Parts: sequence; C-alpha cells; structure tokens
Amino acid sequence: MRVFKCGPDFLDPMILARASGAPVYQLDLWMIGEAESRRLLWEAAAEADLILIEGVMGLFDGSPSAADLARCFGVPVMAVINGAAMAQTFGALAVGLATYQPGLPFSGVLGNRVGSQRHSDLIRDSLPDWIRWYGSLPRSAEVELPSRHLGLVQAEELADLDARLDAAADALAASASVELPPAVAFEAPAAQALRPTLEGVRIGVARDTSFAFTYQANLDLLRALGAELRFFSPLTDAALPEVDSLYLPGGYPELHLAPLAENRAMAEAVRAHHQAGKPILAECGGMLYLLDALTDAEGARAELVGLLPGSAVMQKRLVALALQEVELPGGALRGHTYHHSRLDSPLQPLARGTCPNDKPVAEAVFRTGRLTASYIHFYLPSNPAAAAELLRP
Repeated sequence: MRVFKCGPDFLDPMILARASGAPVYQLDLWMIGEAESRRLLWEAAAEADLILIEGVMGLFDGSPSAADLARCFGVPVMAVINGAAMAQTFGALAVGLATYQPGLPFSGVLGNRVGSQRHSDLIRDSLPDWIRWYGSLPRSAEVELPSRHLGLVQAEELADLDARLDAAADALAASASVELPPAVAFEAPAAQALRPTLEGVRIGVARDTSFAFTYQANLDLLRALGAELRFFSPLTDAALPEVDSLYLPGGYPELHLAPLAENRAMAEAVRAHHQAGKPILAECGGMLYLLDALTDAEGARAELVGLLPGSAVMQKRLVALALQEVELPGGALRGHTYHHSRLDSPLQPLARGTCPNDKPVAEAVFRTGRLTASYIHFYLPSNPAAAAELLRP
C-alpha cells in the first residue's frame, strides 16, 4: 500500500507514513505539477496493490482542489463525512458531493464520528444504491488525533499512535462490507534526467521535534543531485556535523524556546558556518530560529541565533496561508506559506512571492551572504536547478 497527501502539508503525512509503513509524498496540480504527480503515482502503482490519496480541506475547496486532482487522474473519490448529529441528511450531503461538479469519479462515502451501530445503520441506509458505503469510524477518543495551532500533533509526539491507528482499523474492518472500485491505470512518465550539480556536497539537515516540516521529495531530490545528507538536532546537539551547507526546515521552534536558546554551542556553530561563507537555506521555523529573538504566544521571549536582524512574535490566529511562487536569481521556485507569527526585520527582501490564487500574500525572501531565508516552504523539485543554487558551496 502507498499513501499520498493532496496539497502542501507536513503533519498529516507523518501520521500516514506511520499507518502505511512507507514514505508519503505530496500531490498537487500546481505546486508539484501534473507531470510530476503522474510520475509519483505511476511509480507507486508499480509496487503497491492499493493507493490512497488523502484530500485537502473540503473536496472542492481551493484551486486546484482535491476534486480537480481526482478528475485529472481518474481516481475514485471516497468522501469522509462527519455524521455526528445527523441521520438522513447524511445521504443528501453524499448526493450533493457526488453531483456538484460534472465528470467527478465519485465512488462512495465513509461516515466519521458515528455514535453507535444504530446510527451507522441509519446513515448507511440514507444512501442511494449508486453510492458505495465504505464503513464508519466511531466518535471515540481511542481513534481521535490531537491537534495544535498548525494542525495535527506530530507522530513522534504521540506515544499511543499505533494503538489509535489499530482501533481505527478495527472499527473500519467491522463496518465495511463493499469491494473496492475498479483499478486505475497511470501513463508512464517521460524519462527524467538530472545533472549531479550537488555531487559530493554534504548538507546538514535539521531534524527533530522543532524542525520536522520537510517534504520527502525535497530530500530525494537533493540526494538525486548528488548530495550527502547529514541530519542533526539544533535542540540537543552541541555541534554541527561536517557539512558544506545547511538546510533548516520549518517546524515548532516556539514550542522549544528555552532549550533552543540555551544551546549556545549550536548557535555559535551555525554562526561560524555562516561567517565562513557557507550556504544556509532556512524556511519558516528555520528562519525564526536564525532571528535575534522569538516570542511565543504566551509572551515568553528568547534570544536565538542572531544571523537575521529582527524578531518575531507568535499570534493567536493564523497570519498567512497561501501557495507561493518566487523568482530567485537562480530561477523560480514554488511552495507554500502557513504560519502564526509576525516578523519585524529591517532587512530588505531579495524578492517576494506571488500567489496563483490571487490571495494578498507576498512572502519576503531574505538574503544575507549565502543565507537565504523565508516563510515559504519551498518544494525543491519544482525547479531542481534553482534548488541546487541555494545549497551549492
């Protein structure tokens, strides 16, 4: 089995990877592109009997939406509908989803947050014969997943995650009684040739509970370009590994302010790396770590690395959420932004992103020496040459 996540998301794939036992990649008609999404599906189909794609937001939300992706590749849609506090209205919602847009390969529904077996029977019987019933999940703390301000709690932080997944699987097995829809075939992609422009480059990648928002496709690309990846923890390590470049992805530095601030040895190592003229790519939380200071939502303030002038303050509400494309000296890169902090810096941006959906979000990209920093989480395969320019010594 292989699982994909529709749209730009880091947290859901962590849960999906634990459940499926395989890496989880993103699919998106704009950020990843139709050709690359097709290649990922074709490769997965060569090794898996079942492919599951988790949608993004509601079925028709956004542009491109999960429905657009399903229609593009002919993938059957299983709608997950919150059945709490409803009975026959469940069937009306299912019919509405199935018929709202023409050409949608709608297959069936799964009931979520169902109260009892009687409740499950009621909403199942509300469906017309042409909509499959894929079963139900109970309204139970045993299967629910906790969340925080950026989404689900990270998989590594849930000690009982496997038990929750097992409980959900058992509930589905007890309620599902329908065969899967017919198989889907994907066209073979065109051959992809990458020049080893990062051959022999050692890239240090921050990876711990503070810095965990990394696309698997980004890591795959860097390795395909010839780079050697060496992982380290800004939280617990006292020194950097022997590296030529640094990649500081997003995450939750605001939840670990004290240990990050107290690890002065790591801060000195990062500063020395920068002073030596070596490349650093810092995204969102990685950028916040490099500021003079960061203040969390409760008002606690900590001095951090100090490579980027300025400070940021966590907000109670979402500040920005949008797809972004930015033209850099090495070429255009696509990605997305999603953050709850506000940044105040005297540094003039090198460039600003644009949103394909005309949202008024234009995230700054900062450049000082060989350091490139932004709120944008870059999808590096959107332009391998531009990605290599950011990290090549």
